[in-house]
Amino acid sequence: WTGGKKGKKAAGEKGKGGKGAGRINGHHQENGMENMMLFEVVKLGRSAMQSVVDDWIESYKHDRDVALLDLINFFIQCSGCKGVVTGEMFRNMQNSEIIRRMTEEFDEDSGDYPLTIAGPQWKKFKTSFCEFISVLVRQCQYSIIYDEYMMDTVISLLTGLSDSQVRAFRHTSTLAAMKLMTALVNVALNLSINMDNTQRQYEAERNKMVAKRANDRLELLLQKRKELQENQDEIENMMNAIFKGVFVHRYRDSIAEIRAICIEEIGVWMKLYSDAFLNDSYLKYVGWTMHDKQGEVRLKCLTALQGLYHNRELNARLELFTSRFKDRIVSMTLDKEYDVAVQAIKLLTLVLNSTDEVLTPEDCESVYHLVYSAHRPVAVAAGEFLFKKLFSHREPEDEGAPKRRGRQSPNANLIKTTVFFFLESELHEHAAYLVDSLWECGAELLKDWECMISLLLDDPLPGEEALTDRQETALIEIMLCTVRQAAECHPPVGRGTGKRVMTAKEKKTQLDDRTRITELFAVALPPLLAKYAVDGEKVTNLLQLPQFFDLEIYTTGRLEKHLESLLRQIKEIVEKHTDTEVLESCSKTYHALCNEEFTIFNRVDIARSQLLDELVDKFNRLLEDFLQEGEDADEDDAYQVLSTLKRITAFHNAHDLSGWDLFTSNFKLLNTGIENGDMPEQIVIHSLQCTHYVILWHLAKLSEGSSRKDDLVTLRKQMRAFCMMCQRYLTNVNTAVKEQAFTILCDLLLIFSHQMVSGGREHLEPLVYSPEDSLQSELLSFIMNHVFIDQDDDTNNGQQDDEAVKIEALHKRRNLLAAYCKLIIYCVVEMRTGADIFKQYMRYYNDYGDIIKETMSKTRQIDKIQCAKTLILSLQQLFIEMVTELGHGFDRSSSAFCGIKELARRFSLTFGLDQVKTRDAIAMLHKDGIEFAFKEPSPQGEGSPPRNLAFLDILSEFSSKLMRQDKRTVHMYLERFMTFQMALQREDCWLPLISYRNSLQAGGDDDTMSVMSGYSSRGSSVRSKKTKPPVVTAGTSAAKRKLPEGISSSSSEVWQQSMQTPVMMPSPHLTSTAMRDPKRARDDSFMGVYPLPHDQQQPHQHPQHHQPTSQVTWMLAQRQQEEARQQERAMNYAKLRTNLQHAIRRGTGLMEEDEEPIVEDVMMSSEGRMDDLNEGMDFDTMDIDLPPSKNRRERSELKPDYFDPSIMDESVSSIKIRILY
Repeated sequence: WTGGKKGKKAAGEKGKGGKGAGRINGHHQENGMENMMLFEVVKLGRSAMQSVVDDWIESYKHDRDVALLDLINFFIQCSGCKGVVTGEMFRNMQNSEIIRRMTEEFDEDSGDYPLTIAGPQWKKFKTSFCEFISVLVRQCQYSIIYDEYMMDTVISLLTGLSDSQVRAFRHTSTLAAMKLMTALVNVALNLSINMDNTQRQYEAERNKMVAKRANDRLELLLQKRKELQENQDEIENMMNAIFKGVFVHRYRDSIAEIRAICIEEIGVWMKLYSDAFLNDSYLKYVGWTMHDKQGEVRLKCLTALQGLYHNRELNARLELFTSRFKDRIVSMTLDKEYDVAVQAIKLLTLVLNSTDEVLTPEDCESVYHLVYSAHRPVAVAAGEFLFKKLFSHREPEDEGAPKRRGRQSPNANLIKTTVFFFLESELHEHAAYLVDSLWECGAELLKDWECMISLLLDDPLPGEEALTDRQETALIEIMLCTVRQAAECHPPVGRGTGKRVMTAKEKKTQLDDRTRITELFAVALPPLLAKYAVDGEKVTNLLQLPQFFDLEIYTTGRLEKHLESLLRQIKEIVEKHTDTEVLESCSKTYHALCNEEFTIFNRVDIARSQLLDELVDKFNRLLEDFLQEGEDADEDDAYQVLSTLKRITAFHNAHDLSGWDLFTSNFKLLNTGIENGDMPEQIVIHSLQCTHYVILWHLAKLSEGSSRKDDLVTLRKQMRAFCMMCQRYLTNVNTAVKEQAFTILCDLLLIFSHQMVSGGREHLEPLVYSPEDSLQSELLSFIMNHVFIDQDDDTNNGQQDDEAVKIEALHKRRNLLAAYCKLIIYCVVEMRTGADIFKQYMRYYNDYGDIIKETMSKTRQIDKIQCAKTLILSLQQLFIEMVTELGHGFDRSSSAFCGIKELARRFSLTFGLDQVKTRDAIAMLHKDGIEFAFKEPSPQGEGSPPRNLAFLDILSEFSSKLMRQDKRTVHMYLERFMTFQMALQREDCWLPLISYRNSLQAGGDDDTMSVMSGYSSRGSSVRSKKTKPPVVTAGTSAAKRKLPEGISSSSSEVWQQSMQTPVMMPSPHLTSTAMRDPKRARDDSFMGVYPLPHDQQQPHQHPQHHQPTSQVTWMLAQRQQEEARQQERAMNYAKLRTNLQHAIRRGTGLMEEDEEPIVEDVMMSSEGRMDDLNEGMDFDTMDIDLPPSKNRRERSELKPDYFDPSIMDESVSSIKIRILY
């Protein structure tokens, strides 16, 4: 071993002019610009890092300045900087100046640098970078790092870079400094060990007798210890410089990755060199950072602490830290980041292993309940904590005692403890989650089924307390869950992490467990059923066990007698119980045992047939007597019929009972109930369900293969008769009966819809059934009356205060709504019926918002245009209801109107951001909305706004979804409904029209669109037409009339529908010949876009044949007409401008010239400023306007903006009157 002093002298000598001067890895640099060879080698990571470092050390020994310059440029290059530190800069500039110069060389266009760049080339760069620093220090630890030059230069550079404002410099240098510190900690640890050894040798030599003592060796050992101490002091100085210069500042850096690096490395230091670092001066940084806002930093804190708590020898030094930060660790078990929560629980488990006294019962309970978490890693970690806390403390005598079985097994008390914990947690429906949480750490305990069976069947030992009835129920439930977990090998519902391929070892374990389950429970299940035969809850769980049996073992293991015993017990249970869950469990057990692949099938099938024969014969006999007695039948007779019917219905769910002809008897029972009206509720409900099963089993048999025509006819008759029966029961006085009839009816309509013939089942075409309008109306009325009701309206049989009952009632209503929404989604009922559902979206958002939103999404996927029409229809219905309630003069700030606007806004959001996909749908929505707004004239007569004009305020919520070019088209369509007088109105009652027009102009193609451009241009366009507009033939018209109102035959035909412009408001008194009949002009212009049906043509028009292929969409036709009008306007522009100037100077308001009405803007009528007028003129069209964006910014000298209702006074009104008249 060579001392540090010798190393300093050797490394301090410069090798100027030597053989290796200016060379690194064999590459010579003439100009002093260091190459990036070191960076390239580390980046590629192909060479052994030790050889790379050895080459650098060799270069350093020849010329340390050149080697250090290469190392400096290595760190600069690793930061992603393109700059290069030259030899002159290295000799003459301070580190701060060099860093400033390098900062200027950074590529500001990209924020990436090697530590953050993605891709395979950079994937391993961080590992290679850290390895280089570690190997460099390790190879230099005996000489170079003590030369007071190399380490001082590197530490100074890294400290300066870590304080840079450039993230790349800060991140890279912090990582380098922390890894350098870790390497130095290893050096310090080695020095400490060597010092201890040297001291021990010195003490041993000094304690020898004088005669045997070697004084030379004592002096050598003293000298060696002195040199080691000096080296230790230097290493500590270096570590202090890095810690105070880098760590103390960067552990609070604004970048989470940098903070995480610091915390990760300080954990390594405390673990490696606990004597120096494991104290409160360093632990406090980890404790403080546990409150970091970023999950990855909190995670590094926990993993660092786990390394410390894992070593029990360090626990004494952690006592103060644990008492100070324990509460924070406990609270982190509920961290929003699941990874952090998992590690916090694991850390508490380590704390628990170290001492039981630290964690209070409250701390433990906060972890216990996490075994029921839906996130499996959290639950498994909590299960391990629970297992360590409750099950790890076995009695000392249990360790060496011979293995005992059954109740005497050491696991007996642990199984009881599991049961007690399960009951105390009060989550009795979640035993599967508890078992799954404990499975990884306690599978051996949970698979001790022999002990569980013994606890249930055997008598308690002397002095042992027997299990209570509640505890036995819990134990049976836990036992069932453990059997399921072992047989299926996957987590319960809600905890699945996706399908996982099982290993060969796991598959073998699964097979072994199933064999053991069958061998144990095939023998034990019959006596268990016999013991608990009258307890429905216990029996229901026990009867599920055969589903996990390996049925072949009944034969190979010679267990047939136990099978016979099991079948007898099941039959007795069927005869004893009427509870639906118990009966369905019996039915499923028969279904599991009746597997044709196994030899036991015949035996089980015979037992099942005998049982069903008895049940059906008894039902027919009891039903005949019951119906004959009529009103004289007593409750006992009704109970006998009901109990037998419940048993049959439960079995019909899983078994085909077609051979017993249950349809006739049940249909007769249901028909009697309709005629008499006094049939007991439960009998009707189960009879409906049983008949439903009859229909489905009949359909299943016909779907499997070739079917006879007679069978199809029979099923068709039965199905339609049963649907009519269910429809009649929708009006029953009993709510439960109506709900059952509604649910079954929805299922049948969906099953027998047009989609049943898909997938190669065309032979089922005769069975397709489409509901009539009356049935659709009844179904919708049922939903509105039984689903969309307030919670308080549902009496719940007088149990309004019972929260569980309310939740159950809500769940039932949600199922009813979902059943009807499926009819809408699969086009069984007309999509427009969904309007009544959609309009409830906001009011019942908490209860049904997810169902309604999903329905809207699915209907939009089916037909975007029809969905849009349905949405606007729902808003129209709400608007009409509001007007009916509040009257025509309602306040637009009322809660009712604002609620409709908010609903429209929500509807608008559902269309998403892709305007191209929803273009036609949004345009059609606006079209329907505009027609509705102008549909009915004002009840106050001429001069007042249309009755539904306020609806435009609602419609404006959808304007943002229009594409830029479509806004102009929709605006033109709006102007077809407007009269000249409407465009000039500025009263409050006209604000919806003003705001809607503004929403269409915002961001449009033409920012100077006139308030009456469309109207004036229509006059020109009508006069310029030389040919009649195309009309459809009578055949086409008739075909269109066959469609339901508001429904098109397909989405592509929506734009080609035959329509008629709604009746418009009267026009102002104009003297222009062309505009004397404004309605006729509008109709003539409109005919070019929407041809009227033959029977609605104007008398003077002659029909022409029109091919459907020549029709164009609404928006395309609008644009074509606009282009034609623009060409004509360009030719007449000079004449129009002259006429306008004359009109303004004379102040007459309106002038006629060349049969063109020129409209003067309201704001310009009282101001004769031609310059301002020219600014607002659109030279491409004849539109005359003062755009709001320009009016308010550039024309402050004009009159006030009359679009603002707050300034409408009498003087303004008088101006308008003069203009109009």
